[in-house]
Amino acid sequence: MTAETELVIFDCDGVLVDSELPANREFARYLQAHGLNLTTEQVMEEFVGLSLKTCARIALEKYGVGLPDSFIPDIRRITAEVLAVEVKAIPGVREAVTRMGLATCVASSGEVEKMKLTLGRTGLLDLFEGRLNSATEVKNGKPAPDLFLYAAEAMGIDPARCVVIEDSPYGVQGAVAAGMRALGFCGGGHRDLQRDSVMLLNAGAEIVFDDMARLPGIVAMH
Repeated sequence: MTAETELVIFDCDGVLVDSELPANREFARYLQAHGLNLTTEQVMEEFVGLSLKTCARIALEKYGVGLPDSFIPDIRRITAEVLAVEVKAIPGVREAVTRMGLATCVASSGEVEKMKLTLGRTGLLDLFEGRLNSATEVKNGKPAPDLFLYAAEAMGIDPARCVVIEDSPYGVQGAVAAGMRALGFCGGGHRDLQRDSVMLLNAGAEIVFDDMARLPGIVAMH
């Protein structure tokens, strides 16, 4: 029998805030300017859910393109500029968090300052203030379990009593590796719901949903 849920861990981009499309559009433009000609859709398929450090390693190892030393600060600056204008909240997040009545936190591949920017711009920061966890704070990013275990430890809650909401296969894999329930969300900036649902389920998601209004009921299932 599944342990009773005490903590809900949210990914940020694509789960709490609808940021994936504008952020990855600019990411694709940057990569194209540095010799890696991928479309925005290809960039989303390849890199969503990964840390920038991991993205740079994949660009080199898989595509033979070495990105400049300024890559990470460049992308952080470019992303911050576009999201300050274009980011939107995923509909229903506040209501879902309130209805669940459980402890919550965020575990994102993005840095804490980016989370503060996007959650602040969308009016959601107060829901998670002081409980923002970044892959920059652990040795290995998603799909390793490190970030989720770090978040659970910070909240003082057993991983077996945690549920993770993720929109990327890498995130789902990391949650499963951490011994947590993984729920797949595909309601934020996902243009091929059937394909994305299959990918999340194949990665180990217990269920896939696209409406945050359903979250409290799904989390309550054991």
